[in-house]
Amino acid sequence: MAAELYPASTQTNIPHSNGIVVTAASKKGIVHVTQTVTAATATTTQQNINNNNVESTSWQNSHPTLRERNALMFNNELMADVHFIVGPPGESQRVPAHKYVLAVGSSVFAAMFYGDLAEGESEIHIPDVEPAAFLILLKYMYSDEIELEADTVLATLYAAKKYIVPALAKACVNFLETSLEAKNACVLLSQSCLFEEPELTQRCWEVIDAQAELALRSEGFCEIDRPTLEIILARETLNVKEAVVFEAVLAWAAAECKRRGLGPTAHNKRSVLGKALYLVRIPAMTLEEFADGAAQSDVLTLEETREIFLWYTAANKPRLDFPLVRRVGLAPQRCHRFQSSAYRSNQWRYRGRCDSIQFAVDRRVFIAGLGLYGSSGGKAEYSVRIELKRQGTTLAQNLTKFVSDGSSSTFPVWFEHPVQVEQDAFYTVSAVLDGNELSYFGQEGMTEVQCGKVTFQFQCSSDSTNGTGVQGGQIPELVFYA
Repeated sequence: MAAELYPASTQTNIPHSNGIVVTAASKKGIVHVTQTVTAATATTTQQNINNNNVESTSWQNSHPTLRERNALMFNNELMADVHFIVGPPGESQRVPAHKYVLAVGSSVFAAMFYGDLAEGESEIHIPDVEPAAFLILLKYMYSDEIELEADTVLATLYAAKKYIVPALAKACVNFLETSLEAKNACVLLSQSCLFEEPELTQRCWEVIDAQAELALRSEGFCEIDRPTLEIILARETLNVKEAVVFEAVLAWAAAECKRRGLGPTAHNKRSVLGKALYLVRIPAMTLEEFADGAAQSDVLTLEETREIFLWYTAANKPRLDFPLVRRVGLAPQRCHRFQSSAYRSNQWRYRGRCDSIQFAVDRRVFIAGLGLYGSSGGKAEYSVRIELKRQGTTLAQNLTKFVSDGSSSTFPVWFEHPVQVEQDAFYTVSAVLDGNELSYFGQEGMTEVQCGKVTFQFQCSSDSTNGTGVQGGQIPELVFYA
């Protein structure tokens, strides 16, 4: 099953123990794993893909290294002693190979060709592997080169797992982790459990928990199987309103009806959901959310709807089959970058100018909002536009208001959705405030702050036109999930 993946917009070089360099090139969604070899290797490899013949009888002389000569034999009929019929009937592809090369690269192939129960068949059928994925597997075994694409990476991971080629499997997992975001997190959660990749599973949960609304509203959520649906609905740390969970469940049910050839009626939706419906914490909704949403969905029976209304309003509450307790969600953490605060008679003023700071983290986090200083002269209301950027590209912004009480406390303002921030890259947060009152400002700023397991680094931003910098000013806090 191919997942829709959206790689990061930057390139990342990952050293490999065998001298391989993995490069994630986002523009084409491809990971290239290459060796330091001559240009002839790439040329001859492509030649083999298009033409299974070596024209020159002295081809060994023109490829001086073992790696080049081995790579030349990939997908090549020359000296091939086994053939694979790869893919389901009607979509299969015949692939030539060499038993010795495959056996030294995979214990499965070694047992197949040279083990005690080895069979002497010269043609082997593999209907459960996609041809493109099998060719990627073989190319790695012949040349140590890996080319992964978004639409074949899961099939390649399956092939690598089946034939026990851990280096290729790891490259696939790294590609998926790099490509992971809210819109594909649910699909990848399902696949990571299937392939028994606990690190990828944990990364999927981090995204789903922190960006639950985006994940549940994605098309990918509607593609998961029911066991995965039930696992997600049972999740205690989903950071989302229960009304959104119910809407997502209805969308999944409609998609499942379509997969089964059923009409998307309320009865059919209820039928395909089964016990999963009772994992939605309907009593955790507000009365208004329930009345405007679930009560009018026709998925609940009239008796269930009546009892839930009584549960909201009656002193003697009926017993419900739905969980009553709200989800715990995620507790936001705060990174405070100043050691003290102060106010003066002529600072800190706001006249449409921008307060901005740059930051970087040493592990992935999700920025949920900012903590800002408020009025130093009593209760006051501020309008504020906050923004998060990376390399000039806006990742999130929000126009909102907050009321301060005259204390030196910080007051949170939130982005619409938490934003995933990658490690070892600088991001810029900005705030443009509008208010008549002077405010507190921070002093004794720190360039590095440790918050739990996350280390934040700060540096001045060229976008700052109101005086905020590392040593002092506004934006005392970053609010995040980790």
